[in-house]
Amino acid sequence: MSLIPDISELLARARADLRMGVPVVLTDDSGFSVIAIASETLSAQRLADLRNFEGQPVVAITVRRAETLKARAYDGDLARVIIPSDTDIAWVQAVADPSDDLNTPMKGPLMSERQGSANLHRIAIALTKSARLLPAAVVVPIDDGRDFAVAHGLTCIDHTRAAPHLADRSALHAIAAARLPMEVSEAGRLHVFRPEDGGEEHYAVEIGRPDRSKPVLARLHSACFTGDLMGSLKCDCGPQLRGALAQMGSEGAGVLLYLNQEGRGIGLANKMRAYFLQDQGFDTVEANHRLGFEDDERDFRLGSDILKELGFSSVRLLTNNPAKIAMMEKTGIAVTERVPLKVGETAHNRGYLATKAAKSGHLL
Repeated sequence: MSLIPDISELLARARADLRMGVPVVLTDDSGFSVIAIASETLSAQRLADLRNFEGQPVVAITVRRAETLKARAYDGDLARVIIPSDTDIAWVQAVADPSDDLNTPMKGPLMSERQGSANLHRIAIALTKSARLLPAAVVVPIDDGRDFAVAHGLTCIDHTRAAPHLADRSALHAIAAARLPMEVSEAGRLHVFRPEDGGEEHYAVEIGRPDRSKPVLARLHSACFTGDLMGSLKCDCGPQLRGALAQMGSEGAGVLLYLNQEGRGIGLANKMRAYFLQDQGFDTVEANHRLGFEDDERDFRLGSDILKELGFSSVRLLTNNPAKIAMMEKTGIAVTERVPLKVGETAHNRGYLATKAAKSGHLL
């Protein structure tokens, strides 16, 4: 029946539930089921309720966060940290959130579960990440997960159906486009693209009338509220955005892809958490790792999808990031030229730029 939500719609519902602190049920083909709830939005009452189940509750964290906490990651990419019976909600949230690590570095000894499958825990972490929450979830095994979900009105996600959707990007569809005169060019046009999975929309700013048969001057620009809008001196994003648009305006043609992947794909709230850690002396990569994220969680394939939808097959890419070039080439967009974009260095972001060059390979 078409009125029943498909897996993409169920995943969108699950993300919304986790952001509100509502648990979801995860199941696999073997009959194993768990209740999962985001550590960040977990309440003391719900933690108490979870302890009423017979299964051992754990906090599932990424291997990056486990490395910071010196917790054993027996599952390779994640650790299932056992929640002691005498701990409270503050302990659970401190395992997920590094903001107080320097004040209370000893949270253990932490014991990690090593028996059984971690597939459902992996799904739980993926859901918290895509919900722009801290990548950590409290997980408790339960019996008859599907029946339990129905009885309690909870969203139920099947591992086999969900895994491919979480690993791949959602299809994008052009929703609307209109003329947009700008300071750099009166011949501007804004295209809006919406993913099928209910995620954030992405935009393409087209300058002039670029010839689809020739390489177009293009930039993949990830949203940066602090830099693009507030003029932050901690990064070079704002100057790069304005510099790219100015160059396109000067040449009379170009496409700027504005991708809503704030904070290297971790979201604005987590980006502010990373800034707080940077104020404690950690660089941008170290801050991401302490939060439980990888160096860069963005998906540049989105840019390739939009370019193809607009009819482009080759670009002159405005970037200092070789990873963007590699992803364009890998996904079928030829990069005929890398156009450097070295702007915006300040006393406040000099260390940040040096880290991007040393640890992320940026050509600065």
